[in-house]
Amino acid sequence: MRDREEPGSRAADDPSGPALPEARWWRSLDEQRILCQLCPHACRLEEGEDGACRVRRRVGGKLRSLSYGRPTGFAVDPIEKKPLFHFLPGSPILSFGTLGCTLGCKFCQNWTYSHPDEVDLRGEFFPPEAVVKIAERQGTPAIAYTYNEPTVFAEYLVDIARLAHERGIHNVAVTNGYITPLARRNVFADLDAANVDLKGFSDDFYREQAGGRLRPVLDTLEYIRQETKIWLEITTLLIPGLNDADEMLEAECAWIADRLGGDVPVHFTAFHPDFQMRDRPATPADRLHRACAIARRHRLRFVYTGNIMDDEGLTTRCPTCHEVVIARGWNSGRATGLEGGLCKHCGSPIAGVFS
Repeated sequence: MRDREEPGSRAADDPSGPALPEARWWRSLDEQRILCQLCPHACRLEEGEDGACRVRRRVGGKLRSLSYGRPTGFAVDPIEKKPLFHFLPGSPILSFGTLGCTLGCKFCQNWTYSHPDEVDLRGEFFPPEAVVKIAERQGTPAIAYTYNEPTVFAEYLVDIARLAHERGIHNVAVTNGYITPLARRNVFADLDAANVDLKGFSDDFYREQAGGRLRPVLDTLEYIRQETKIWLEITTLLIPGLNDADEMLEAECAWIADRLGGDVPVHFTAFHPDFQMRDRPATPADRLHRACAIARRHRLRFVYTGNIMDDEGLTTRCPTCHEVVIARGWNSGRATGLEGGLCKHCGSPIAGVFS
């Protein structure tokens, strides 16, 4: 019984696209069950069973990936839409996702992709090479693995990202960070930037509203910040009455400042009623502004609002002289006050990746 970190079979080897290539990060428990080791759910699967993510299935005694090579569609987005504000601002990015998710958030804003009723394998198969060629044709400097949780198509991500790096294309993940230490070393190996959703700073909130636990996400954030060169930003969707209490935000911001540092950008974004929370009100703008004020008191230097019209909440100011260095509109950015990663006004370095 060995831990699987390398593929048993790769869909990319067959241009016709086998529907169910073997997954990685699993092992046999006994004759009846296998253990998925991709995310902390640690699903134990009998023949024909799907994991909690809905897209990893035991077939023929092996774990299979239903999502490899099966994107739901492609789009060229502004990189600010991810949101990433300090990574190649103003540039376009090729974005795509598949189906499934490692969490079960009742407030999911992309639930049609993350929580499908069924997984349809009849669509066109896109090998990794095809995805990279799309990015090249579109002239985008980066590929974003987004829309649903990219770790559920980890094998696909790994193979695309490696090819993309060989062609000089950056890789960006928009992720919930719910992944095991065994898998994340390989899955994150060729990432250049990540925006991690920190759903709320409470294990109770994660268990009751997202179907997971807080600690694995914090471990992933620390891993990215302390053990990799991946540019990191964080997003917290504020839901009235659930994760927006001052005490919870104080704890979150204090932890970020202490464990990750004040240069990690934090985005507080507005909830809109959706999925299983259609009866809960949208987040008022003043609640986002209060969260930003709390973050600044904890010396977080780059704090933003999202999902509302708020020019100042989208603007990057130099922490030293407070002049504007990156101005943004709705999902667009212009680094008018930057020169070589330095503030044009006072020469102070601005944290980020700008070229």
